[in-house]
Amino acid sequence: MKEFFKYVFATVVGIVISAVVLGIIGFVIFIGMIASVGSETETVVKKNSVLYLNLDQAITERTPENSFGQLFGGSSNKSIGFNDVARALKKAQNDDNIQAVYINVSAPNAGMATMLEVRNAILDFRKSKKPVIAYSETYSQGAYYLASAANKIYLNPEGELTFKGFSSELMFFKGALEKLGIEAQIIRVGNYKSAVEPFINTKMSDYNREQVTAYVSSLYDTFLTGIAESRKIEKDSLYQIANQYKVQFPKDALAYKMVDGLKYKDEVLDELRNITGTDKKKDINSVSINDYIKSLPAQGQSSSKDKVAVIYANGDIVGGEGSDEQIGSERISRAIRKARLDDDVKAIVLRVNSGGGSALASDVIWREMILSKKVKPVIASFGDVAASGGYYIGCGADSIFVQPNTITGSIGVFGIIPNLQNMFNNKLGITFDGVKTGEYADIMSVNRPLTPAERAIIQKGVNKTYDTFIGKVADGRKKTKAQVDSLGGGRVWIGKEAVKNGLADKLGGFDYAIASAAKKAKLSDYKVVEYPEKIDPWKEFLSSAKDNVSAYYAKKEFGENYILYQQMKKAISNTGIQARMDYDIRIK
Repeated sequence: MKEFFKYVFATVVGIVISAVVLGIIGFVIFIGMIASVGSETETVVKKNSVLYLNLDQAITERTPENSFGQLFGGSSNKSIGFNDVARALKKAQNDDNIQAVYINVSAPNAGMATMLEVRNAILDFRKSKKPVIAYSETYSQGAYYLASAANKIYLNPEGELTFKGFSSELMFFKGALEKLGIEAQIIRVGNYKSAVEPFINTKMSDYNREQVTAYVSSLYDTFLTGIAESRKIEKDSLYQIANQYKVQFPKDALAYKMVDGLKYKDEVLDELRNITGTDKKKDINSVSINDYIKSLPAQGQSSSKDKVAVIYANGDIVGGEGSDEQIGSERISRAIRKARLDDDVKAIVLRVNSGGGSALASDVIWREMILSKKVKPVIASFGDVAASGGYYIGCGADSIFVQPNTITGSIGVFGIIPNLQNMFNNKLGITFDGVKTGEYADIMSVNRPLTPAERAIIQKGVNKTYDTFIGKVADGRKKTKAQVDSLGGGRVWIGKEAVKNGLADKLGGFDYAIASAAKKAKLSDYKVVEYPEKIDPWKEFLSSAKDNVSAYYAKKEFGENYILYQQMKKAISNTGIQARMDYDIRIK
């Protein structure tokens, strides 16, 4: 009887908890509905206003719809599309109500090429002669790179400016796998295809060290060049300042002319009051960049029926529908096909920001690019990274545009088949036995090592995929397969090097790519339309509520190491032959 009541009690508790959770979700949805209704109000920009440019939020490819992810992350989960930042700054140049731009940035969440897009937009705004002021209590290196585009940079007198050079660090799991009794069986093509190295090595291979040294040095050169030009400091001097770690205190930053003054925020606000003619006892009229973009007209707004379609391909490449943070082969190929079949769409721009993923899914998208290229101009614009599968889907375009610091190439493929036999047998005491109707019926079994014959079969498949990859690159880039192979092998290139070796055509940002597509289609008046449609935030929230909660607590638990958790999770979930660069490059 005691056991009976125990189970009854457990059942009742489960029902109560479920009801509470459902109630919370229902309440959250209700609040979200109210919030979304409120967000539709028109943005009013008062006279003598300051445009508040918060660059500590995630700077993404596209500004998302009202996201319920913020419910689990607060304001830190806000995000804005880099192109909307650029369009807002362009409008503000001629907006008589905007008198100045105030940049707040401490640790931006964006890739180097994205930061270059935003930085160029700030420099372009300065042509209006309206002042741009940056202030922060602390500047990471990425933050300082963005802030250096301002007319004046201020730092808190007790704050910190990090300026020490770039470093790249990889985590290796071989030792941990050995302790767990797991063997990573690797089949790959390309000595530079380093995505598999964390599973089989304890340190970087000579090939990987060579390529990482090359592209980190190139990233750093672009970084220093931009700061040198805007701050009027010799690049060699900046190199020495970083190399000798000369900026250790705020007074050092001032002495080396890295900043224009050491001020507290109230002093900066007083300067903005003087600029806008605001009484010292009154608040400054301001509008946030997030609100300001709501007043922007549609891109390329025109009465013309002619269109340039922009297809956003952002994230890991996977089969199926994917999401706004993934490149689903079905969703993206359908978007390209829709643009191809629309007679009003005269040109297509594929915007790629991806380290790759499934080789098969990449090929599905490539096919639609080739079909589109036969009937209208197709341009590829590469963002922070267009590597491996990310390069695959864009290699067939008429022209490829990159930023100087875009990570590209990584033409190579690999497969990982874990062998868990030792873990099952010796760690857990689990054994397996069974029957099969053919020699290779269990070829992908993870409870035993591959036989030489099985490894040969899988290697043959990987080799074929690689041969297909370099063949399609050769066709798209007007090269021989041998020439592509010499640039491939999994090697990563920086944007300006990709232009030199022919993997890309020109250096240029997103707007430049759109203008080039329009010119190729002989358009002078056109609209810009975006594909695919953004995923409905209500559906996204309901389908990913569990993942949002999980991600929130994972971020709280792992902190800065959350990215490592994501990488491990991604590695475990990979299936099929992969064309990806399986690590992220982040500059702090």
